[in-house]
Amino acid sequence: MILVTGAAGFIGFHLCAKLLERGDRVVGFDNFNDYYDVRLKRDRIKQIAGRSGFNFREMDLCDRRALQDLFAEYPISRVCHLAAQVGVRYSLHNPFAYQKSNLEGFLNIIECARDHAVGNFVYASSSSVYGNTRQIPFSETDRADTPISYYGATKRSNELTAYTYSRLYNLPVTGLRFFTVYGPWMRPDMALFIFTQKILAGEPIDVYGHGKMKRNFTYIDDIIQGVALALDHAKPCAIYNIGSDRTEDLAAYIEALERCLGKQAVRNDLPQQAGDMTETWADIESIKTDYGYRPTTGIASGVKQFVEWYKSYYAGRG
Repeated sequence: MILVTGAAGFIGFHLCAKLLERGDRVVGFDNFNDYYDVRLKRDRIKQIAGRSGFNFREMDLCDRRALQDLFAEYPISRVCHLAAQVGVRYSLHNPFAYQKSNLEGFLNIIECARDHAVGNFVYASSSSVYGNTRQIPFSETDRADTPISYYGATKRSNELTAYTYSRLYNLPVTGLRFFTVYGPWMRPDMALFIFTQKILAGEPIDVYGHGKMKRNFTYIDDIIQGVALALDHAKPCAIYNIGSDRTEDLAAYIEALERCLGKQAVRNDLPQQAGDMTETWADIESIKTDYGYRPTTGIASGVKQFVEWYKSYYAGRG
Protein backbone atom coordinates (compact mmCIF):
# COMPACT_ATOMS: atom_id res chain seq x y z
CA MET A 1 0.00 0.00 0.00
CA ILE A 2 1.20 3.51 -0.86
CA LEU A 3 0.75 6.42 1.55
CA VAL A 4 0.30 9.84 -0.09
CA THR A 5 0.48 12.83 2.25
CA GLY A 6 -1.18 16.03 1.06
CA ALA A 7 -3.62 13.91 -0.94
CA ALA A 8 -6.06 16.81 -1.40
CA GLY A 9 -3.34 19.04 -2.81
CA PHE A 10 -2.76 19.74 -6.49
CA ILE A 11 -0.01 17.16 -7.05
CA GLY A 12 -1.24 14.76 -4.36
CA PHE A 13 -4.70 14.49 -5.88
CA HIS A 14 -3.35 13.78 -9.37
CA LEU A 15 -0.90 11.22 -8.00
CA CYS A 16 -3.62 9.36 -6.09
CA ALA A 17 -5.78 9.27 -9.22
CA LYS A 18 -2.90 7.88 -11.29
CA LEU A 19 -1.95 5.22 -8.74
CA LEU A 20 -5.56 4.07 -8.38
CA GLU A 21 -5.98 3.97 -12.15
CA ARG A 22 -3.11 1.53 -12.47
CA GLY A 23 -4.39 -0.68 -9.64
CA ASP A 24 -2.39 0.39 -6.58
CA ARG A 25 -3.91 0.52 -3.11
CA VAL A 26 -3.60 4.02 -1.67
CA VAL A 27 -4.14 5.63 1.70
CA GLY A 28 -4.04 9.41 1.70
CA PHE A 29 -4.47 12.18 4.19
CA ASP A 30 -4.72 15.96 4.26
CA ASN A 31 -5.48 18.58 6.92
CA PHE A 32 -7.43 20.88 4.53
CA ASN A 33 -5.70 24.00 5.82
CA ASP A 34 -7.10 27.31 4.64
CA TYR A 35 -4.03 28.71 2.86
CA TYR A 36 -6.27 28.65 -0.22
CA ASP A 37 -9.87 27.71 -1.07
CA VAL A 38 -10.69 24.60 0.98
CA ARG A 39 -13.64 23.86 -1.30
CA LEU A 40 -11.23 23.24 -4.17
CA LYS A 41 -9.34 20.72 -2.03
CA ARG A 42 -12.51 18.92 -1.00
CA ASP A 43 -13.73 18.86 -4.61
CA ARG A 44 -10.48 17.17 -5.64
CA ILE A 45 -10.99 14.43 -3.08
CA LYS A 46 -14.60 13.95 -4.22
CA GLN A 47 -13.24 12.94 -7.65
CA ILE A 48 -11.52 9.88 -6.19
CA ALA A 49 -13.29 9.22 -2.87
CA GLY A 50 -15.36 6.27 -4.08
CA ARG A 51 -12.67 4.44 -6.02
CA SER A 52 -11.71 0.91 -5.12
CA GLY A 53 -8.49 0.69 -3.13
CA PHE A 54 -8.59 4.26 -1.81
CA ASN A 55 -8.74 5.17 1.85
CA PHE A 56 -8.66 8.77 3.06
CA ARG A 57 -8.20 10.46 6.43
CA GLU A 58 -8.51 14.09 7.43
CA MET A 59 -5.56 14.56 9.75
CA ASP A 60 -2.52 16.75 10.35
CA LEU A 61 1.06 15.87 9.53
CA CYS A 62 2.13 17.38 12.85
CA ASP A 63 -0.09 15.03 14.86
CA ARG A 64 2.48 12.35 15.68
CA ARG A 65 0.03 10.04 17.42
CA ALA A 66 -2.37 10.08 14.45
CA LEU A 67 0.54 9.29 12.12
CA GLN A 68 1.68 6.39 14.28
CA ASP A 69 -1.86 5.02 14.39
CA LEU A 70 -2.14 5.28 10.60
CA PHE A 71 1.06 3.28 10.07
CA ALA A 72 -0.14 0.70 12.59
CA GLU A 73 -3.50 0.32 10.81
CA TYR A 74 -2.37 0.01 7.19
CA PRO A 75 0.40 -2.14 5.59
CA ILE A 76 2.25 0.86 4.15
CA SER A 77 5.19 -0.23 2.02
CA ARG A 78 5.90 3.03 0.18
CA VAL A 79 5.45 6.69 1.09
CA CYS A 80 5.10 9.70 -1.18
CA HIS A 81 5.37 12.76 1.05
CA LEU A 82 3.83 15.80 -0.66
CA ALA A 83 2.18 17.61 2.27
CA ALA A 84 3.78 20.98 3.00
CA GLN A 85 3.16 24.66 3.46
CA VAL A 86 3.66 25.97 -0.06
CA GLY A 87 4.27 29.39 -1.58
CA VAL A 88 7.52 31.34 -1.87
CA ARG A 89 6.06 34.79 -1.16
CA TYR A 90 3.87 33.63 1.73
CA SER A 91 7.01 32.35 3.47
CA LEU A 92 8.31 35.91 3.72
CA HIS A 93 5.41 36.88 5.97
CA ASN A 94 4.45 33.63 7.74
CA PRO A 95 7.69 31.70 8.34
CA PHE A 96 6.38 29.79 11.34
CA ALA A 97 3.78 28.04 9.17
CA TYR A 98 6.72 26.61 7.20
CA GLN A 99 8.66 25.68 10.31
CA LYS A 100 5.66 23.70 11.55
CA SER A 101 4.62 21.87 8.38
CA ASN A 102 7.84 21.63 6.42
CA LEU A 103 10.32 20.91 9.21
CA GLU A 104 8.41 19.37 12.13
CA GLY A 105 6.00 17.63 9.78
CA PHE A 106 8.80 16.21 7.65
CA LEU A 107 10.56 14.82 10.71
CA ASN A 108 7.34 13.21 11.89
CA ILE A 109 6.68 11.39 8.62
CA ILE A 110 10.24 10.24 8.00
CA GLU A 111 10.43 8.94 11.58
CA CYS A 112 7.32 6.85 10.97
CA ALA A 113 8.82 5.59 7.70
CA ARG A 114 11.96 4.55 9.60
CA ASP A 115 10.03 2.91 12.44
CA HIS A 116 8.03 0.81 9.98
CA ALA A 117 10.92 0.07 7.59
CA VAL A 118 9.09 1.23 4.47
CA GLY A 119 10.63 0.14 1.21
CA ASN A 120 10.71 3.55 -0.46
CA PHE A 121 10.32 7.11 0.81
CA VAL A 122 9.78 9.66 -1.96
CA TYR A 123 9.35 13.31 -1.03
CA ALA A 124 8.71 16.65 -2.69
CA SER A 125 11.55 19.13 -2.83
CA SER A 126 11.62 22.23 -5.02
CA SER A 127 13.63 24.18 -7.59
CA SER A 128 13.65 26.91 -4.92
CA VAL A 129 16.61 25.20 -3.24
CA TYR A 130 18.86 26.52 -6.02
CA GLY A 131 18.33 30.22 -5.28
CA ASN A 132 19.71 32.61 -7.88
CA THR A 133 22.57 30.37 -8.90
CA ARG A 134 24.43 31.46 -12.02
CA GLN A 135 24.79 27.88 -13.21
CA ILE A 136 22.12 27.29 -15.87
CA PRO A 137 20.49 24.80 -16.28
CA PHE A 138 20.28 23.65 -12.67
CA SER A 139 21.95 20.31 -12.03
CA GLU A 140 21.55 18.05 -9.01
CA THR A 141 25.34 18.17 -8.63
CA ASP A 142 25.31 21.96 -8.16
CA ARG A 143 25.63 23.36 -4.66
CA ALA A 144 22.21 24.26 -3.26
CA ASP A 145 23.14 26.10 -0.09
CA THR A 146 22.02 29.64 -0.95
CA PRO A 147 18.18 29.61 -1.23
CA ILE A 148 16.63 33.08 -1.34
CA SER A 149 13.33 32.24 0.35
CA TYR A 150 12.54 30.53 3.63
CA TYR A 151 10.37 28.09 1.68
CA GLY A 152 13.45 27.08 -0.31
CA ALA A 153 15.47 26.79 2.90
CA THR A 154 12.93 24.38 4.42
CA LYS A 155 13.00 22.20 1.32
CA ARG A 156 16.80 22.05 1.40
CA SER A 157 16.56 21.10 5.06
CA ASN A 158 14.27 18.21 4.07
CA GLU A 159 16.89 16.97 1.62
CA LEU A 160 19.61 17.01 4.28
CA THR A 161 17.36 15.25 6.79
CA ALA A 162 16.51 12.57 4.23
CA TYR A 163 20.21 12.06 3.48
CA THR A 164 20.94 11.59 7.17
CA TYR A 165 18.13 9.06 7.63
CA SER A 166 19.32 7.14 4.60
CA ARG A 167 22.85 6.91 5.97
CA LEU A 168 21.88 6.17 9.57
CA TYR A 169 18.96 3.80 9.05
CA ASN A 170 19.30 2.44 5.48
CA LEU A 171 16.01 4.09 4.57
CA PRO A 172 15.65 4.39 0.76
CA VAL A 173 14.93 8.07 0.04
CA THR A 174 14.36 10.01 -3.18
CA GLY A 175 13.82 13.77 -3.32
CA LEU A 176 12.13 15.33 -6.35
CA ARG A 177 12.87 18.96 -7.11
CA PHE A 178 9.68 20.14 -8.82
CA PHE A 179 9.81 22.97 -11.36
CA THR A 180 6.74 25.28 -11.71
CA VAL A 181 3.95 22.71 -11.94
CA TYR A 182 0.68 23.74 -13.60
CA GLY A 183 -2.49 22.21 -15.02
CA PRO A 184 -6.11 21.36 -14.15
CA TRP A 185 -6.96 21.56 -10.43
CA MET A 186 -3.87 23.70 -9.75
CA ARG A 187 -3.58 26.01 -6.75
CA PRO A 188 -5.38 29.37 -7.03
CA ASP A 189 -2.34 31.26 -5.68
CA MET A 190 -0.31 30.34 -8.78
CA ALA A 191 0.26 32.74 -11.65
CA LEU A 192 -1.69 30.92 -14.37
CA PHE A 193 -4.77 30.67 -12.15
CA ILE A 194 -4.61 34.32 -11.09
CA PHE A 195 -4.00 35.53 -14.64
CA THR A 196 -6.96 33.54 -15.95
CA GLN A 197 -9.30 34.96 -13.31
CA LYS A 198 -8.24 38.52 -13.93
CA ILE A 199 -8.16 38.41 -17.73
CA LEU A 200 -11.66 36.95 -17.86
CA ALA A 201 -12.84 39.64 -15.44
CA GLY A 202 -11.20 42.40 -17.49
CA GLU A 203 -8.85 43.27 -14.64
CA PRO A 204 -5.13 44.08 -15.02
CA ILE A 205 -2.61 41.38 -14.14
CA ASP A 206 0.52 42.06 -12.10
CA VAL A 207 3.53 40.86 -14.07
CA TYR A 208 6.61 40.75 -11.89
CA GLY A 209 10.06 41.09 -13.38
CA HIS A 210 8.38 42.83 -16.35
CA GLY A 211 7.62 39.40 -17.83
CA LYS A 212 11.30 38.63 -18.36
CA MET A 213 11.66 36.01 -15.63
CA LYS A 214 12.15 32.52 -17.05
CA ARG A 215 10.50 29.39 -15.71
CA ASN A 216 10.66 25.68 -16.43
CA PHE A 217 6.88 25.30 -16.69
CA THR A 218 5.97 21.63 -16.16
CA TYR A 219 2.56 20.15 -16.91
CA ILE A 220 1.02 18.07 -14.12
CA ASP A 221 0.86 14.82 -16.13
CA ASP A 222 4.60 14.99 -16.74
CA ILE A 223 5.25 15.53 -13.04
CA ILE A 224 3.05 12.58 -12.11
CA GLN A 225 4.88 10.37 -14.60
CA GLY A 226 8.14 11.15 -12.82
CA VAL A 227 6.75 10.70 -9.30
CA ALA A 228 5.27 7.29 -10.18
CA LEU A 229 8.60 6.19 -11.65
CA ALA A 230 10.42 7.24 -8.47
CA LEU A 231 7.92 5.33 -6.32
CA ASP A 232 8.44 2.19 -8.42
CA HIS A 233 12.25 2.29 -8.30
CA ALA A 234 13.70 2.72 -4.82
CA LYS A 235 17.15 4.28 -4.52
CA PRO A 236 19.37 4.24 -1.41
CA CYS A 237 19.58 8.04 -1.52
CA ALA A 238 18.82 10.18 -4.56
CA ILE A 239 17.72 13.64 -5.64
CA TYR A 240 16.28 14.41 -9.08
CA ASN A 241 15.18 17.49 -10.92
CA ILE A 242 11.74 16.88 -12.37
CA GLY A 243 10.59 19.42 -14.92
CA SER A 244 10.09 20.01 -18.61
CA ASP A 245 12.91 20.04 -21.10
CA ARG A 246 12.81 23.76 -21.84
CA THR A 247 12.55 27.14 -20.12
CA GLU A 248 10.11 29.87 -21.16
CA ASP A 249 9.72 33.59 -20.51
CA LEU A 250 6.78 34.49 -18.31
CA ALA A 251 5.66 36.68 -21.22
CA ALA A 252 5.37 33.61 -23.48
CA TYR A 253 3.27 31.87 -20.82
CA ILE A 254 0.92 34.86 -20.76
CA GLU A 255 0.71 34.93 -24.56
CA ALA A 256 -0.27 31.24 -24.61
CA LEU A 257 -3.01 32.02 -22.10
CA GLU A 258 -4.26 34.99 -24.13
CA ARG A 259 -4.59 32.77 -27.20
CA CYS A 260 -6.60 30.18 -25.25
CA LEU A 261 -8.90 32.80 -23.74
CA GLY A 262 -9.22 34.81 -26.95
CA LYS A 263 -8.65 37.90 -24.87
CA GLN A 264 -5.63 40.13 -24.34
CA ALA A 265 -4.35 40.83 -20.86
CA VAL A 266 -4.02 44.32 -19.44
CA ARG A 267 -0.55 44.14 -17.95
CA ASN A 268 0.75 45.95 -14.91
CA ASP A 269 4.51 45.43 -15.23
CA LEU A 270 6.31 45.45 -11.87
CA PRO A 271 9.84 44.85 -10.58
CA GLN A 272 10.87 41.40 -9.42
CA GLN A 273 9.69 40.56 -5.90
CA ALA A 274 11.88 39.56 -2.98
CA GLY A 275 12.29 35.78 -2.87
CA ASP A 276 11.56 35.31 -6.59
CA MET A 277 14.18 33.54 -8.66
CA THR A 278 15.20 35.21 -11.92
CA GLU A 279 15.29 31.94 -13.86
CA THR A 280 14.58 28.27 -13.26
CA TRP A 281 15.68 25.62 -15.71
CA ALA A 282 16.00 21.93 -14.89
CA ASP A 283 18.74 19.68 -16.16
CA ILE A 284 16.67 16.46 -16.31
CA GLU A 285 19.25 14.13 -17.80
CA SER A 286 19.60 12.13 -14.56
CA ILE A 287 15.91 11.27 -14.24
CA LYS A 288 15.75 10.54 -17.98
CA THR A 289 18.70 8.17 -17.75
CA ASP A 290 17.74 6.41 -14.52
CA TYR A 291 13.96 6.16 -14.98
CA GLY A 292 13.21 6.79 -18.64
CA TYR A 293 11.33 9.98 -17.75
CA ARG A 294 10.08 11.90 -20.79
CA PRO A 295 8.03 15.11 -20.49
CA THR A 296 5.64 15.47 -23.43
CA THR A 297 3.38 18.50 -22.85
CA GLY A 298 4.37 21.97 -24.03
CA ILE A 299 2.83 25.18 -22.71
CA ALA A 300 0.40 25.63 -25.63
CA SER A 301 -1.27 22.29 -24.93
CA GLY A 302 -0.90 22.49 -21.15
CA VAL A 303 -2.37 25.97 -20.83
CA LYS A 304 -5.26 24.97 -23.10
CA GLN A 305 -6.11 22.01 -20.87
CA PHE A 306 -5.99 24.20 -17.78
CA VAL A 307 -8.32 26.79 -19.33
CA GLU A 308 -10.82 24.10 -20.36
CA TRP A 309 -10.83 22.72 -16.81
CA TYR A 310 -11.11 26.21 -15.27
CA LYS A 311 -14.14 27.16 -17.34
CA SER A 312 -15.84 23.84 -16.70
CA TYR A 313 -15.13 23.81 -12.96
CA TYR A 314 -16.31 27.34 -12.25
CA ALA A 315 -19.33 27.01 -14.51
CA GLY A 316 -20.31 23.96 -12.46
CA ARG A 317 -19.84 25.82 -9.20
CA GLY A 318 -22.14 28.62 -10.34
